Amino acid sequence: MHDIAPFHRWLDDYNPVADELSPFYKTEYNMMEYSNTVYNYYIHPLWDVVGSSATLYIKILWVDYDKGFAIMELIGEWNDALYNDIMYLKRNVVDLMIKKGIYRYVLFCENVLNYHGDDDSYFEEWYEDIKDDDGWVALVNTQIQVDQEMSRYRLDNYINFGDDYCDINWRPYKAELVFDAIDALVHGRVKRLVD
Repeated sequence: MHDIAPFHRWLDDYNPVADELSPFYKTEYNMMEYSNTVYNYYIHPLWDVVGSSATLYIKILWVDYDKGFAIMELIGEWNDALYNDIMYLKRNVVDLMIKKGIYRYVLFCENVLNYHGDDDSYFEEWYEDIKDDDGWVALVNTQIQVDQEMSRYRLDNYINFGDDYCDINWRPYKAELVFDAIDALVHGRVKRLVD
């Protein structure tokens, strides 16, 4: 896992460290030391700590304050049962972004290996916080086991994920095009994105 770095192709156009409105503004990274882990596995030092106990990490890849959307990438194990990762994600990242007018969220989850569910109240809160502004959350490229566990907890009542949101080749495209494609999917203007 240590060699899986956050996606960096858009970094010249948007850098969360240089964005005064970002929760990770002025974060400094030690590229000489791998200190963050997902359980016993070290991860690349450019991943940002959400706040939970070493299970879920994030990188904000793009934010458009005018259009009100953010694109993020996640890595690790999403563990709400033991570490309440959703609470930390909601309180330490999403709540701050909502205050800045961000109501639509694309979360790339291909590097999220497992999901351990618990209570859906933070997902419901997130939904309630953004729904009046035509807001939504889409989890893209989740692993099958993550989809299954999230479905078991009926999280599709609050967030978008599943077959239509999987196997999407987003990396070659510009951030705005990726957002537009996911937005079209969420709003039913397309059934499924295909390469």
